Amino acid sequence: MSEHRLPPGPRMPAAMQSVGWWARPIAFLERARARFGKTFTVKLLGQSPFVVISDPADLKAVFTADPDVLHPGEGARILEPIVGPTSILLLDGSRHLSQRKLVLPAFHGKKMEALSEVVTEVAEREISSWPEGGQPLHPRMQKLTLAVIMRAVFGLERGERFDRLISVLTEMMEFGTSPLSLLPPFQRDWIPGGSWPRFRAARAAADAEIYGLIAERRAAGDAAEGDDVLSTLLLATHEDGEPMSKEEIRDELLTLLVAGHETTATELAWCFERLVRNPRVLARLVAEIDAGGGDYVTATVRETLRRRPVLPMAQPRKVESPFELGGRVYEPGANLFPSAYLVQHDDGIYPDPYEFRPERFLDQDPGTYTWIPFGGGRRRCIGASFAMLEMDIVLRALLSRSEVRATSRGVELAARRGITVSPSLGAEVALTPRVNAPAAPEPAAVS
Repeated sequence: MSEHRLPPGPRMPAAMQSVGWWARPIAFLERARARFGKTFTVKLLGQSPFVVISDPADLKAVFTADPDVLHPGEGARILEPIVGPTSILLLDGSRHLSQRKLVLPAFHGKKMEALSEVVTEVAEREISSWPEGGQPLHPRMQKLTLAVIMRAVFGLERGERFDRLISVLTEMMEFGTSPLSLLPPFQRDWIPGGSWPRFRAARAAADAEIYGLIAERRAAGDAAEGDDVLSTLLLATHEDGEPMSKEEIRDELLTLLVAGHETTATELAWCFERLVRNPRVLARLVAEIDAGGGDYVTATVRETLRRRPVLPMAQPRKVESPFELGGRVYEPGANLFPSAYLVQHDDGIYPDPYEFRPERFLDQDPGTYTWIPFGGGRRRCIGASFAMLEMDIVLRALLSRSEVRATSRGVELAARRGITVSPSLGAEVALTPRVNAPAAPEPAAVS
């Protein structure tokens, strides 16, 4: 598509736009919206121009478009080195739908009940080991959510394989924290001092562990008894009755790692960063947790996801056939990029959008096309319910045990960490044991 037919956007060179996009992502988006409106074009180094959209009507049109017309998988191709070629993030059309049907049962019904018990057990165990005093919560939340993934997704208890897999997976994930690692030209062995060779070695080690685990579980034949996601995938079959291949299972396990580890940890960090700076909200939340309530906890989780979406942009869509949107026809090759951050900070939708106010979601549920921290349509994050459940459990576990307050450090800015946006100081808070704290629930028994 000719660039002159795309909507207007910042005129600075691609190199300067890239600096703004990566160094000050929120300020960059807000400045562009203030000048060009809810739809504008951004140009970054090494990538085709893309069109940022945040009008709810446009978001609805994109999320409900024919999957043969818009291809989200094309836009996520930069993640292929980590998640693999058969990940549901990268597939389009019927292949995506088929793979999604195989993974979806892991997050419904009795499976979710079992996962809830697993998360509670892991959260209680991890939080009980945290020291008192001032500390950044982000790294602690990363450790906690990774432990949850190991147990809930991979079905692993603590032990040698648990430790080995955590080590190599952590090294793989660190690769994605650098903006350069996401650009194909920099995913080469010849870059001096680059991390690509180290990443490939870590990925090979992770694959060996995962394929070994899959083979052992298949040989044991105990998948029907498992409460983890791997058990569900081992039992899944395609329309022709064939089981998922080891490569498919590996790719979906790593997809769930990418989608459910760093993102949930960062969202939890943002939640506490906001809570300690909003004492009224924190006091009401603690009171509800002590009383065993749930509505304000859910509203707080939703407001955190609105105010501080860790993925400010939803999965981009590549136009495959001419597509009309907002009075403009986009030709094949155009890239449409829905913005969760911008639509969720539209004062025409959310009055006082920069206030942290969970009460917004007490009387009404979030709008389908105005609250999109998990994306939307057929591509909505498959683990969205699990992520919200995990946030709910961790909030209860920590606030039941500890008093949480702000340190002397200032308000934390949004800092780029790979594809996510995290608190610049790591969500620094001070923890002290609660006086007359309610008794913590007994860890759930896990077979």
